Amino acid sequence: MTDPVTPVVAARPAGTYRTKDAMHTRRFLLAGATSLLVSTPAWAAGRRRHPATATPATAEPAIPSSPANSLIGPIDTIARWACIVDYTTGAVILEKAADERMPPSSLTKMMTAYVVFSMLRAGRLTLEQTLPVSEKAWRMQGSKMFVPLRGAVAVSDLIQGMVIQSGNDACIVLAEGIAGSEDQFVSMMNAQAAQLGMTNSHFLNATGWPMDGHYMSARDVATIAMHLIHDFPEYYHFFSERSFTFNKITQENRNALVVRGVADGLKTGHTDAGGFGLCASAERGGNRVVMAINGLPSSNARANEGERLFEWSFVNFENATLIHNGAVVDNAPVWLGQAPTVPLVATRDVTLTLPHGWQNRVHVGVDYRSPVPAPVVAGQQLGEMVITNTGLAEIRIPLVAGAAVPRLGLMGRASAVLGRKLGHG
Repeated sequence: MTDPVTPVVAARPAGTYRTKDAMHTRRFLLAGATSLLVSTPAWAAGRRRHPATATPATAEPAIPSSPANSLIGPIDTIARWACIVDYTTGAVILEKAADERMPPSSLTKMMTAYVVFSMLRAGRLTLEQTLPVSEKAWRMQGSKMFVPLRGAVAVSDLIQGMVIQSGNDACIVLAEGIAGSEDQFVSMMNAQAAQLGMTNSHFLNATGWPMDGHYMSARDVATIAMHLIHDFPEYYHFFSERSFTFNKITQENRNALVVRGVADGLKTGHTDAGGFGLCASAERGGNRVVMAINGLPSSNARANEGERLFEWSFVNFENATLIHNGAVVDNAPVWLGQAPTVPLVATRDVTLTLPHGWQNRVHVGVDYRSPVPAPVVAGQQLGEMVITNTGLAEIRIPLVAGAAVPRLGLMGRASAVLGRKLGHG
C-alpha cells in the first residue's frame, strides 16, 4: 500500500484560486490512503453473453437507431426514450429524451409498488394480510394474475402478481385495499412522486392502463427504480423472482433480463402508444447500474437492446473514489496561530463515475483564503476542494479544519508581526 502523499501548498494572496498542475494532480489522485480505487473488473475482459441472447432463428427487420447522449459521446440506440444511471453516484451515463413525457404502461406499477412498500414499512399493511377482490379488479383486462371474484388474496401474493406477472387485477386489489378506491390510491401515488422529485410524472391509475394525461419520463422511471432499491431493500427480491404460480397458473417474469440472469429486477411494460419498455438493474464487479428504456418495437428488441446497453455501460465506465471522508487534502498556512499550518480535511467520500482511463484527466484544486487567521476551530469550514474535467459539472467539496489552532498570545503576536515586517524590510 502506498503511503499518503500530502500536496504541498504555497501561501497565496487572500481570496485567490489555484488549481494543481497535471503532474501534481496525478500524484494526489494515485496516493492519499489509496484514495483512487480503480480497477478493471474481471467481467470486462471478455464476458460471455448468456445463451438466451443468441440471435433468434427468425431475425427481426433492422430497426433504425438514433444517438443518445453519453459521457463518452453519442451512442446509437433504437430506444425512443432512455436514461441509464449509476446507482452509487447518481451519474447519468446515457440519456435520450430523458425528460420527455411518455406513456409508461406497466412501468407505472413500480410507483404502485413503492406506495405498497411504504404501507408495509409503516405497519399499515402486512404481507400475510388478505385483501378482498372487487368486481372491478376481477374484470380488469390486460395482464392478469387471475384473482378470484369476491375472494381474498394475501398481500405477498398480490405483490408477486403485480411485479412478476404484471397483473392489473392485483394492482386494483392492492389500491382498493389500501386506500378504499383506486382514485384515492392514485392521489397517494402522485403525492409520493412529487416528494421523490419526479417532476415529469402524473398518474391517473395504478396499473399503467393507457389514459390521456397519464405519463412518466425515462428519468423519473429511473428515479423510482433507484428509490425502490435504496429505500426498500427488504422487498427488492420480489422483482428478482423468475416465475410465480397463483390459482394453479404459472407465469414467467415479464422481464426477460431477469429470466436470462442479466438483471436482478425490476419491471417491463407495453402499450401501443408507448411501445415496449423496460426498467432493469444489474450489478457487476460491485457497480450497480439502473436502466430505463421505452419506445422499442418488440419484446425481443427490448430485451436485446437492454442487454446491449448494460454491457456497454459496464465495459465503458467505472467508479473511482478520489478522496475519503476525513482525508487531509491540504495544509493551510495560519496567521498568528500557535501552529504554523492547519490541515484541510474532506467532509465526505468523493466517488465519481468515469469512463475507463479518465482518472488521470481529472483536475483537483483547492480554494481557500491564505493565510487563515487564527484562532481556528476544529470543524470550521475554511475552503473547498474543486474537481473538474470529469465530463460532469464542476464538483465542490467543503474542506474543514482538521484541528484547532489557538491564537498566539500578545507577545507572540507582536513577535510575529515584527518578524514579518523585518522580513519584508
